[in-house]
Amino acid sequence: MHTVFRFLRQLLLTVLLLALLVLVAAGGYFAVTGHKLYESAIQVTPLDTLYSSISSREGFVPYAQLPQTYINAVISAEDSRFTHHKGVDPVSIARALVTDLRTGSFAEGGSTITQQLAKNTLFTQEKHLARKAAEMFAALAIEKQYNKEQIFEMYVNTIYFGSGHYGIGEAAQGYFGKTPLQLTDAEAVMLAGLPNAPSAYSPNSSPDLAVKRMQVVLNRMVGCKKLTREQADALAAEAVTLQFLPASGNRPEHAAAQHWCSSMFSVVPGRKKHRATGSRPVARCFFTVFGLEKEESCCPGEGICGVPFR
Repeated sequence: MHTVFRFLRQLLLTVLLLALLVLVAAGGYFAVTGHKLYESAIQVTPLDTLYSSISSREGFVPYAQLPQTYINAVISAEDSRFTHHKGVDPVSIARALVTDLRTGSFAEGGSTITQQLAKNTLFTQEKHLARKAAEMFAALAIEKQYNKEQIFEMYVNTIYFGSGHYGIGEAAQGYFGKTPLQLTDAEAVMLAGLPNAPSAYSPNSSPDLAVKRMQVVLNRMVGCKKLTREQADALAAEAVTLQFLPASGNRPEHAAAQHWCSSMFSVVPGRKKHRATGSRPVARCFFTVFGLEKEESCCPGEGICGVPFR
């Protein structure tokens, strides 16, 4: 009997050791591949010019012109440890891993605001481990290059808010006809929740979902001690009275395709530049969204995509 137990124990240890070796080898592979992707990306969009490229864009909103409620809402919803980490947050990654294992999905990514900025400006939205590793390398480098306010500025000025609005300036004007500083607290929290799923939560097409998403953001603000429960409840009550400007020049049935197309493109020299960074050449998009199975242009006024690159 002891011999059997000893054999089983040795077998288990051998299996665990092999599994560990496989994990280490896989991690090394994705790290090396990811670093190559990162190096390739910064050749196209150098990090030392990233801020100047984005901040020179028309409609750029500096940190000082953002409402504090909006800043608190974004950080609470997207990256509660934003001011503490150096671009990659092991605590958030561990928490996301536990959540994903419990739910059996990969819905929780553990990405920081800096990682999301890297993804939006340097890489495609395609999900694979090598790209995730590249995103981490880029986030660490961005944090060394820029301070937190600059990183936050770049992030909120390049994210998509639905209905064709890129950046907080366009979103505030497009949905409420205001500058960001003129937003009420309820309007600011509403906008903070949209980039999580901009086509789904766009107030123009899905106001009820937008309100539900706002409630999620309010709950996170309470959890991060940025609001009391009473303050959050008051803003939630105000949410149903918000008035949104109608969408202008957008085709709602292609909103998700527009957002997808804005990130999934091939690079061909000589084409138009990426509107977020001003430096990446953009060619044409290939996508299958809502039954649209064709190549569409990312240039203004051409095809279904019509994403406003400039």
